[in-house]
Amino acid sequence: MNQTYNGMPAADLTQVAWRKSRYSNSQGNCVELAELPDGGIAVRNSRFPDGPALIYTRDEIRALVLGVKDGEFDGLLV
Repeated sequence: MNQTYNGMPAADLTQVAWRKSRYSNSQGNCVELAELPDGGIAVRNSRFPDGPALIYTRDEIRALVLGVKDGEFDGLLV
């Protein structure tokens, strides 16, 4: 796998396993995540599987997940 970078084509991430929440719907409106060999986390939109992937550190994803669990983003779901 080549160097990863924000906005890279998700199709270029061929050696990763994409995962989505079991709460995702059947219309393909899902956020998918994949662990990268260097420990980073890639994020893509399942409607555009070949489209851009955003690359985050484990600490960035950890902060997001903890914020979601604490309800910091509940206002976005109204």
